[in-house]
Amino acid sequence: MTSRLAKFQSIWQSAPYAFAFIGAMVIFAITLIANQGSGAGQIVSAALAFGSFYALVGIGQMFVITSGPGNIDLSVPANIALSGAVAMSIMGGSDAMIPLGLLAALGCGAAIGCVNYALISVLRIPPIIATLSSSFVVQSLAIVYGRGLRITPPPFLAEIATGRVAGIPILSVLVIALAGVMALVLHRSIYGRFLKAIGQNMNAASLAGIRVGLVRFGTYVLCAIFAALCGVLLAAFSGGASLNMGEEYLLASIAVVVIGGTSVAGGFSNVSGIWGAALFLYLLVTMMNTLGVGTGLRQILTGLIIVAVITLAGSRRGVRE
Repeated sequence: MTSRLAKFQSIWQSAPYAFAFIGAMVIFAITLIANQGSGAGQIVSAALAFGSFYALVGIGQMFVITSGPGNIDLSVPANIALSGAVAMSIMGGSDAMIPLGLLAALGCGAAIGCVNYALISVLRIPPIIATLSSSFVVQSLAIVYGRGLRITPPPFLAEIATGRVAGIPILSVLVIALAGVMALVLHRSIYGRFLKAIGQNMNAASLAGIRVGLVRFGTYVLCAIFAALCGVLLAAFSGGASLNMGEEYLLASIAVVVIGGTSVAGGFSNVSGIWGAALFLYLLVTMMNTLGVGTGLRQILTGLIIVAVITLAGSRRGVRE
């Protein structure tokens, strides 16, 4: 049994993204069997569409988690709600106002990221408490600003969020391309190398001349911007902003990072695994809905899967040290 676990851990270290994609394929096969082989195309198309939102918030959360143990952003759901409401309000259903509305939403996200890091750096509050605290403030602002707000998104933005070409969602193509860019940023840019160095050993990175505070600040702002972008696109996809549209992305933003192969100890990340985990999570929900499984059991199973993945990845930190 020990040797089998060691073998799994060895595979995990060499290709941490593999389990997410394999799991997604297994769940897809089970769903098809439950549906008696029908609806494969619709399931794949829906998985790509909804998986895009998981991937967006997951990429931002991945950068924060990469910066070291204890780093996490719990303000994502509130950020999504407020940014989506701000964007829809400014756009007012007009295509001409899309750039201004998008810029305002991303600026809103950047401001949230700045506040998050100020609480962490200036007031020395642990990230989990700082971002959770700021989320209450941001959610309150979203309630005040977006109460009763249900503005139809601009036609062009709605087409991007919901349109399909040859059955493939336009949104998924754009998010895959964005994921590719962020993979280059993570693995090829100076910022990405500095970030991974900080995640592996913050003190050593500081002694090496890396401006740790500046890199971490940029990382929290980046995560918040990704959440804001998700809020804009989710509002366009849903036909308008709502106060609770970000709720499910708190667990999802963390789950896709862990399942996708990023080390929770920091310093090691995997962008491609984010997409595998995003597809896995959506297909898991689809399978359980098909089988008639309730919401409670669905959340329990998701939690157990995350625990299992963390266990398999447990040797990663030991090997690094």
